[in-house]
Amino acid sequence: MTRKRKKGKRMAAILFAVVAVLVVAAVVALFVVKNSKKNRVSAQDTLKNYFQLVEDKKYEDMYSYLSDSAKKEFSKEEFVERNQNIYDGIGCTKIQIKVSEEESEISGNKARLVYTTTMQTLGGESTFENTADLTRDKEKQFKLEWNSNLIFPKLSEKCKVRVDTAPAKRGSILDRNGNVLAEDGEVSEVGLVPGKLPENKEETIQKIASILDMTAEDINNELSASWVQDDSYVPLKKMAKDDTEKETALLQCKGVLIQTVEGRVYPYGEAAGHLTGYVQSINEDQLKELEGQGYSSGSLIGKAGLEKVYEEQLRAKDGYSIYIEDEEGTLVGTIASKDGEDGKNITVSIDVSLQQNLYNAFRDDCGADVAMDPKTGEVLALVSTPGYDPNEFIWGISDARWKELNDENGKQPLTNRFLASWVPGSTFKPVVAMIGITKGKLDPNENFGYEGLSWQKDESWGGYHVTTLTDYGSEANMKNALIFSDNIYFAKAALKIGAEDLIDGFRSIGFSEKVPFELALTESTFGTDDKIDNEIQLADTGYGQGQVLANPVHLASIYTALSNNGNMIKPTLLLTDGTGEVYKENVFSQEAVSQVKDALVQVLENPRGTGHAAYLDGHKLFGKTGTAETKQSKDEEGATEFGWLACQTDESEEKQLEIISMVQDIQGKEHGYINAKIREIFAAYLQ
Repeated sequence: MTRKRKKGKRMAAILFAVVAVLVVAAVVALFVVKNSKKNRVSAQDTLKNYFQLVEDKKYEDMYSYLSDSAKKEFSKEEFVERNQNIYDGIGCTKIQIKVSEEESEISGNKARLVYTTTMQTLGGESTFENTADLTRDKEKQFKLEWNSNLIFPKLSEKCKVRVDTAPAKRGSILDRNGNVLAEDGEVSEVGLVPGKLPENKEETIQKIASILDMTAEDINNELSASWVQDDSYVPLKKMAKDDTEKETALLQCKGVLIQTVEGRVYPYGEAAGHLTGYVQSINEDQLKELEGQGYSSGSLIGKAGLEKVYEEQLRAKDGYSIYIEDEEGTLVGTIASKDGEDGKNITVSIDVSLQQNLYNAFRDDCGADVAMDPKTGEVLALVSTPGYDPNEFIWGISDARWKELNDENGKQPLTNRFLASWVPGSTFKPVVAMIGITKGKLDPNENFGYEGLSWQKDESWGGYHVTTLTDYGSEANMKNALIFSDNIYFAKAALKIGAEDLIDGFRSIGFSEKVPFELALTESTFGTDDKIDNEIQLADTGYGQGQVLANPVHLASIYTALSNNGNMIKPTLLLTDGTGEVYKENVFSQEAVSQVKDALVQVLENPRGTGHAAYLDGHKLFGKTGTAETKQSKDEEGATEFGWLACQTDESEEKQLEIISMVQDIQGKEHGYINAKIREIFAAYLQ
């Protein structure tokens, strides 16, 4: 072999070796790159999963993400307590982290991730950059080398996170004349200083409990709290600022201290309780539902009535400053801060004098009253009786008092009756009449003939008869039937109109639909599944029985058509510009409105009319009375009777007012019980 050939072979071998080394190097480099990417993804996943648990408030699960060395330094109990106190205390939500690929480092079993955190807090949005160190454990999983600065960069183990609150003021609720229905004001807070209690401690506690409508156990539970010392002031309950009788009795007990604090005040108490509603501390479910909207565990929130409806406008948005301080109280760093924002005042259409007059007139009854301006739809009063005092919910209500309010001799003061639907009885007759005339199915001048006080269509009705109370003669036309409230006439009228047209008429005036109103009203209905199943039900529907249920506010809206050329006006609790918004247009014809209205004037003006006790000399009013029974059968005895009056000013009156009044258990009360009271209400309002 020549020297030249040998040299060529050596060069080829060298070249092959070089290529082989390069290939191996490339493979190794590729493996390292892939492994590095895998490590980076694994480390980032650990960090992201950890903060997802913070978002979900699963503090115990977070502990499993700590390295062994971190677990040796912090017990699970210490870890959970510190994280929970801080994150919950600042109202932390909506945590997002973004890892910086450029600044983060992965080397073997170690990782250092640089990331940006954004979170929502009570003090607003907080954004900061932080660093997390991670170590791979025996299972090759990255774990966090945790300490407090993983929560906030400047937070050491000896530092504390502080939240300072700058309380804002909840908006007031005012009536149309500027009278306060609800406001943030002053209440008295009753407390005890344990070290000043006399020797007969238990006897004194029992006396205090009796005055405050608490139990001795309630008071002893407060006194046994871990923070209580002999010289501590232990708050027990709030009460009215002007309750001098109770205050005098309490101050006779040694150890009692009464101080003035801020609280929600409802000046008209029971008279407007169902209308205003009340506020209470937000509960856990609401806090979760409203997460991220600025509420905290100490927030007050509207629970019922206007307080609930206008919560967003009324609510006070407290200011917060969230900061870190060291063990000496020196400021280390600010996390977030936000100025407070007072709630807005709300002016409603209510006339509180009218509200009080209606409440006082029927305070001992179970019932509902709606007063409205029939031209504008402005609700001037909204009453449910018996009422409850919303101030009691601010002062603190005992279990015994709660049970009492839910029953109170069967009258259930907490039941809001103006939100419900009830059997309307004869107040529904004008509605049926106007539907019949509008549909061309009822001639108001037609004489249906005298039938006596009991009638049935034919023998197919079996033993069922429609009955009426007044024998007014043989001229059974619509006008007389309204004046004397003839059930038989309107049973015949319903049969004459027919179920199809009657149902169509009901739907045109808003039955079986939600009435557009600030408070949630129960729908008015006329039958199961919007049907009238047979002739007897159809006949009973004609005089407001059968399966007819009407909400008082809705009924008031229907009656506004009598003052607005057949247009129904939308009811509202807000002041208008003096003109009403049409809710349902042209639901009744001009002829129907004119004929029925003329008859309703006579219901009051005719000395024999069923509503004559509501007649007010010197003023032109019209209206319709009603009595309804809740019976499963005609033979049932002892069924509840509902008394009604729908009364309204004529358009010629300077001031406009319509009142729908309903009283349960009207049986046994004197004739014209509601009419006489409503007459006085109109007299006071129109003077």
